[in-house]
Amino acid sequence: MASRVPRVLASAAGALRGRVGWTVASAAVLALGLLAVWLFVGGKQDGPPDPRARQYKDFDACLLTDEKGIVTGAPAAPVWEGMQQASGETQVRVTFVPVMGEQSVANVQPFFNGLMQRQCDVVLASGAPQVKVVEEGAKKHPKVRFVVVDGSKGAGNVTLVASGEGLKKAVADAVRQAVKDATP
Repeated sequence: MASRVPRVLASAAGALRGRVGWTVASAAVLALGLLAVWLFVGGKQDGPPDPRARQYKDFDACLLTDEKGIVTGAPAAPVWEGMQQASGETQVRVTFVPVMGEQSVANVQPFFNGLMQRQCDVVLASGAPQVKVVEEGAKKHPKVRFVVVDGSKGAGNVTLVASGEGLKKAVADAVRQAVKDATP
């Protein structure tokens, strides 16, 4: 029996030389790779999904601000708070984009164009150059809703809100209305 083992091993080694050996080795590597993928990735989730994970609607509300952004005390802070309030009630995604650098219409324009490329459903603007760019851009994007703080040109797709005490509520109401108008 002990003399058979070396002969069996020698014949197996001889059989694995050449094309047969490459084929068997390739099949073994592929099988081990698939087994590894199944073990590490293919397993089912243990337990229910995370209940804290918010399920958002396919709707984006985007805020265009000055370089201060949404920090406490910035002009856009109450706008952001109103957007967050509306998001909590309607499950829409909210984001903000601060315009860095010179606060001019020429500098704001590329940031606005970026929001249009991202296909925001409602665009909010806080700050004089931001509002001016949004009011002009609203004419070219009739399917998008716009909300401007202290703007001057209300149109079919532009909602004007005034700064001050009621700004947060006015923004939340405007975002809720935009979601309602977009829902069939």
